[in-house]
Amino acid sequence: MRVFSTFLHHFLIPALVGCSVALAVLFYAPELKNLSSPWTTTEPAGKAKLREPKLVDVQDEATPKPEPEKAPLSYADAVDIATPTVVNIYTRTLVKRQLHPIFDDPLFQRFFRIQPEPTERIQSSLGSGVIMRADGYVITNNHVITGADEIVVALRDGRDANALVVGADPEADLAVLKIELKDLPVITLSQKKPRVGDVVLAIGNPFGVGQTVTMGIVSATGRNHLGLSTYENYIQTDAAINPGNSGGALVNTLGELVGLNTAIFSKSGGNQGIGFAIPASFAERTVEDIIAHGSPVRGWLGVEVQEASPALLEALQLPKELSGLIVTGIYPQGPADKAGLSVGDIIVKIDSNDTTDAHETMNLIATARPGDMLAIEFLHAGKRISTQAQTGERKSQAKN
Repeated sequence: MRVFSTFLHHFLIPALVGCSVALAVLFYAPELKNLSSPWTTTEPAGKAKLREPKLVDVQDEATPKPEPEKAPLSYADAVDIATPTVVNIYTRTLVKRQLHPIFDDPLFQRFFRIQPEPTERIQSSLGSGVIMRADGYVITNNHVITGADEIVVALRDGRDANALVVGADPEADLAVLKIELKDLPVITLSQKKPRVGDVVLAIGNPFGVGQTVTMGIVSATGRNHLGLSTYENYIQTDAAINPGNSGGALVNTLGELVGLNTAIFSKSGGNQGIGFAIPASFAERTVEDIIAHGSPVRGWLGVEVQEASPALLEALQLPKELSGLIVTGIYPQGPADKAGLSVGDIIVKIDSNDTTDAHETMNLIATARPGDMLAIEFLHAGKRISTQAQTGERKSQAKN
């Protein structure tokens, strides 16, 4: 009896209590059944080790991470948006031939049985353009319409109209035309600067075969020193651009205007994967200036400069470590003269921009509006001086 009592108190009752507690936990708090001690007992007794806690990102569990953006399988939507705004431009030029007076002599013509040939002929050329405004303003390259006696703009919907030249910017190879048609589609300008690697589409009328779309990427930006025009800040692309594409649109995958196709680098006359386009922001400003003033409006400092090459610095007995633009000429009473610059000074910064490249600096000055104040830092007699110059208006040096 004593043995049974001992068994009851020491083994059976504790076992029943334990089972009761376990059943209660499973019934009322089942979530607690997966809780375990941070201690693991897989090691021999006395050598238990602490289990490292697992860090859980609650936000990641609540919202799955987005997958990387995938390129679209088709750019048809962008093409549908942009192509109605790209036009074909046909020009006709009356060309006169100068003949020797002897060919006009009837006796000479009768003796040699020569029929009088016409001294005039019509020369045709083609290009592309982009509708920038609903009231009929179209932008294209200046070389597309230079010298033309008649300009015809043909839309993708089959309509066409004679165009008038509103104004031109030969120094940037741009021209603005005006057509009188209603319900014109208008291109949307991209608000983002193109980046190297962006996919772009070139739209135009190459070789007169009809409107064509080619695809590529932005190969480079800010291209200059090409000798194509006075103001160069081109977007380079490997999208196929051929004769007839000039003035056409370079758009992004949303159908927004990124640039205006202008030139190609080619040894054969055909596409070799190196094309250049004028940035859309530059083209937009040209349209606004020509509509408002009849010509582009650019800033001017009245200074001639040359890049500080090691050879030039040595000739001027200046340290070769210097960099910037050496002032080689000053326009009397011009903005730079009034600001205190003189020949021999070295301009190192304009509006916090380094001035190591003459073309980039000229573009920077040109983007300023007449009356704007430009902060200039320059070296004079070995001292660094800061000043401000009020920009004037630059008169175009090119003739259309």
